[in-house]
Amino acid sequence: MRLGLISLGCDKNTVDSERMLAELVGHGAERTPVADAEVILVNTCGFIDAAKEESIETIIEAGRMKRDGACRSVVAVGCMVERYRDELTDSLPEVDLMLGLRDLDRLVPELQARGLLTGPAPAGGVHPGERIPLEARHVRYLKVSEGCDHGCAFCAIPLWRGKHRSFELERIVAEAQRLEAQGAVEVNLVAQDLAHWARERRDGTDIATLLEALLRETSIPWFRLLYIYSAGLRQPLVELMAAEARLLSYIDMPIQHASDTVLHRMRRPERSATLRTKVAGLRDAIPDLTLRTTVLVGFPGETDEEFRELVDFLEEVPFDRLGAFAFSPQDGTRAAGMEDSFVPAAVAQERLEEVMEVQRAVSGERLAAEIGRERVAVVDAPAGAEDPVLGLLYDEPPGAAQLGRIESQADDVDGATVLFGAEGLAPGSLVRVEIERAADFDLAGSVREVVRPASALAATMSPAATPGRGLPVLGLDSAWGR
Repeated sequence: MRLGLISLGCDKNTVDSERMLAELVGHGAERTPVADAEVILVNTCGFIDAAKEESIETIIEAGRMKRDGACRSVVAVGCMVERYRDELTDSLPEVDLMLGLRDLDRLVPELQARGLLTGPAPAGGVHPGERIPLEARHVRYLKVSEGCDHGCAFCAIPLWRGKHRSFELERIVAEAQRLEAQGAVEVNLVAQDLAHWARERRDGTDIATLLEALLRETSIPWFRLLYIYSAGLRQPLVELMAAEARLLSYIDMPIQHASDTVLHRMRRPERSATLRTKVAGLRDAIPDLTLRTTVLVGFPGETDEEFRELVDFLEEVPFDRLGAFAFSPQDGTRAAGMEDSFVPAAVAQERLEEVMEVQRAVSGERLAAEIGRERVAVVDAPAGAEDPVLGLLYDEPPGAAQLGRIESQADDVDGATVLFGAEGLAPGSLVRVEIERAADFDLAGSVREVVRPASALAATMSPAATPGRGLPVLGLDSAWGR
């Protein structure tokens, strides 16, 4: 079976997709570009309306390829299917198999029953829990738990993924070791809230315990924390981040809003005063800290005054990186029942644009301060002559370049650093770069030395490795986040 896999949505979905890919390959599937696939598998996202639209458009395009191309079957799985299976079954007849998150163990048997998965598994099979990278091998995501207990009024994730469950420390460490063996240079820890890892144990084990084990049992150069509530940033974790160079000084801490009345309606645990205190304490404790956050505008009942409180807060307590999205009601959530106080879509969009303009100014000022400094960067990929990042930084680029990221830039959401003098370096190489130019969200500079060359595995990427290759998949604005 020739398989084309398209993974949409968040990094946690990416982890799920890599596991599905490994299981299918372990049962005889061959991954190919989508245009050549016999089976197109779409791992959907249903987080916000734009994500749902992207998932549906991708499925429709896959259906066209089944009608006109090599594809014999379209399979849709994941979050959107979990929540809207009945509606999707009626409206998307081109889909041959739909499996929600709770049904993924049926994927292989269902494909076998349809005569689509017929080849023998490779000798020795695939290690349980193994993952095959979808794209570059040097940047990987490590999911440490599943589900969520927070109950935010706007979020349907607990309805799809259930209550919070922590994965075992030994399992996580073993998975990290396998990622390292595959060439991982940067491992991003992900969960709905990293701080909730191991809280079921009630024995003092926490996220700092897990990080200490990962640092001790692997040699991965970069670990990054993505999505951790401020209440979970306790002293042992903060001290560990301040002391360990391999644990990047980068925290993704979503606040969602800064008006106490909106935070109350959202059922968020923080308030503006505690957020101010937390940010100040983190910046004092962790040298050169990069803070990323996410905010939601247009939540039901959000007044002009409440929105101004958010803007004032973002100007007073600037974040290095920020993602923003406008409210869209999600079935089954408390906020979906607040129809009488919905903010008009046009107003919410105006507020979203204003927040992003505020952040553009903050980011531009902070990145301009990088000029003249030396930073360690990871090489991600060659920069094409028409790459838009080059156009933002140069009228005429001075030569061939690579795209990379310094330690304060997370994969896919934080902009890029253009690297000159990195010709011939494989993806996954770590270099020291002197920053010479800055735009609103991107940097450029010259490589001064190679800190760590890429391993042969990190430099390898399958020609079929780009999710959606051959499909005009819609692109979500990188401003939205979780």
